[in-house]
Amino acid sequence: MSWDLVLFNSRQIINSVEEIDEDFLEPTNFDAMLENHFGNIERHDNHRRIKGNDFEIEYFVDTENVSNKILNLYGEQGLFEIVILARQNGWQIFDTGLAQMITLDSPERNGYQNFTNYLNQILNNKK
Repeated sequence: MSWDLVLFNSRQIINSVEEIDEDFLEPTNFDAMLENHFGNIERHDNHRRIKGNDFEIEYFVDTENVSNKILNLYGEQGLFEIVILARQNGWQIFDTGLAQMITLDSPERNGYQNFTNYLNQILNNKK
């Protein structure tokens, strides 16, 4: 099970997804930027898997520029790699584990622990 994040490219500072003003969203080729940033990417049709040290990031490529991108992460280190890219490009990140935006200056306060607790609860209930 993955931990899901959403990248946004917006001229608006997004404090919560409920406040997003679509007029400020910027269509972006996230796929090209991800592929330029990361070296080890497996490609299968429209599916991509970035393999790093202690993390993997999966996503599906888009046929046109989009204003947001869903990423499936495996391993907390993947977030820190995405934060580097987000800072470079002025992107913002929504953490589905917390249901909040991630503060790029302190990404260590993300929802990864919430995600792992939830995952453990699901796995323990299946036993």
